[in-house]
Amino acid sequence: MTDTQETPSDFIRDIVREDFASGRLQADQEQGQTLVTRFPPEPNGYLHIGHAKAICLNFGLVQEFGGRCHLRFDDTNPSKEEQEYADAIMNDVRWLGFDWGEHLYHASDYFEQLYLWGEHLIESGDAYIDEQTYEVMRSQRGSLTEPGTDSPHRDRPREESLDLFRRMRAGDFPDGAMVLRARIDMSSPNLNLRDPVLYRIQHKDHPRTGSAWCIYPMYDFAHGQSDAIEGISHSLCTLEFENHRPLYDWFLEKLPVPAKPRQIEFSRLNLSYTITSKRKLASLLEHGVVDGWDDPRMPTIAGMRRRGVTPQSIRTLCKTVGITKTEGIVDHALFDAIQREELNESAHRRMAVLRPLKVVVENWPEGKVEMVEAQNHPGRPELGTREVPFSGELWIEQDDFRVEAPRKYFRLKPGQEVRFRYGYYLTCTGYETNEAGEVTLVRCTYDPESRGGNTADERRVKGTIHWVDAQSSVPAEVRLYDHLFQQPDPSAGDDLMAAVNPNSLETVTAQLEPALAEEAVPGAVAVQFERNGYFCPDTTSSAGAAIFNRIVALRDSWAKFEKNMAGGATSA
Repeated sequence: MTDTQETPSDFIRDIVREDFASGRLQADQEQGQTLVTRFPPEPNGYLHIGHAKAICLNFGLVQEFGGRCHLRFDDTNPSKEEQEYADAIMNDVRWLGFDWGEHLYHASDYFEQLYLWGEHLIESGDAYIDEQTYEVMRSQRGSLTEPGTDSPHRDRPREESLDLFRRMRAGDFPDGAMVLRARIDMSSPNLNLRDPVLYRIQHKDHPRTGSAWCIYPMYDFAHGQSDAIEGISHSLCTLEFENHRPLYDWFLEKLPVPAKPRQIEFSRLNLSYTITSKRKLASLLEHGVVDGWDDPRMPTIAGMRRRGVTPQSIRTLCKTVGITKTEGIVDHALFDAIQREELNESAHRRMAVLRPLKVVVENWPEGKVEMVEAQNHPGRPELGTREVPFSGELWIEQDDFRVEAPRKYFRLKPGQEVRFRYGYYLTCTGYETNEAGEVTLVRCTYDPESRGGNTADERRVKGTIHWVDAQSSVPAEVRLYDHLFQQPDPSAGDDLMAAVNPNSLETVTAQLEPALAEEAVPGAVAVQFERNGYFCPDTTSSAGAAIFNRIVALRDSWAKFEKNMAGGATSA
């Protein structure tokens, strides 16, 4: 499950190969139409994991077959669009490993041409000005079983509609006073063809064009025509646009466009325990469920990047899922497995205690600090070793000590000997508790002959635990992230907030080995906290105030939890 150079195969790539074989596409642009794709986001929110699939497909095709991929912002709604979103989108695409070069475009680049095409449709009798309210037009639209009702303005004289359209542009009317509608078929079984709105009045400055316009094209009118203006050969869309294709084709037939892109639909990427609706993601911010678009629990690319997910693992996920026509939900466990496989190969190992419990070694020489050798990666000796301090006071995980433990509990308990990884064998001689009965300190003795886990009599000790030297350890805030939602399909219910997992974030004050102090800066590579998972510094981390985010646990603890809940079992 690694991001290899192997060329994937799917129905879209088969279509592209057939287009080259038939001559519709040429390898050399001077000889004819070359492969041209585009990624056309609306700058009204941050990109999410679903967009990653479209990015990998559109940019990946031209990497494989030649040609170019455009990045185009379909910026037709100034009431929802901001430069912040456009900047974030460009950053995300580059971070995923792709570049559009000189081919950055905006639908707003074509506002004048789109307006002239609106006039063209009026003059040809294919569009008219409607002064009804949106509520009335919606009521006249009909349903899947009932035809729509013609607008009383549908047969308005062309000259009158043209005059009103020009006055709309001049700013003579308030918002909502009238719209430009296509004149197609109010009885069409495809509701998208029932005289859709092409232009609406919106007296709001645009992030790029300022106050130059007070009417703006609807997405469905601007999208396909922008593809045609740019000479897009293959307009690749997710399946929800399949019913829009007849409308796009209608525009291409009615207008003198310079090219006719071929639209092909594919299934979007849906992960379990995740939503990919920008509207619903925005509602999480509005309700204070998350701290921002880049909250590490969010399925946004920015959130995943902050959490520590690598671009390679996202590309591998998209390649593994593949391009199909079948909608479905991909198990998040697949994504977790991909990340573990990649990080297991690359991440250096470090020791960190997430829920510290003090251990005092009673027979340790007072004031002595010994440096023990620890591997940076057990499977890659070329990555070398490091020295870790070991003294008479150590931190261990609270779960690594039990007063009363099951028979096969091989970690620390009264009278039991345990190997402290890279260090010595220690035997528990006692413990202390507080008034609530909670263990606050564990007392041990060590075997001086067992350094590095080797003993003179080669006795076998089954338990091995990790630790951190208490005198030199570095305190850090560690954020343990889990699924943001409790249900595999959060969108299935009526109340999205009810599906939120209240335990999606646990923050603990951990103790880290000294080497991690220098590795706690933003941008540092991920490391494995031994026996705990893979972590990376948060964007707000610093050498003086270390903050680490858990990328993924070492095993699928959520699946184990679900299995236990289903079977009525409890964790030991």
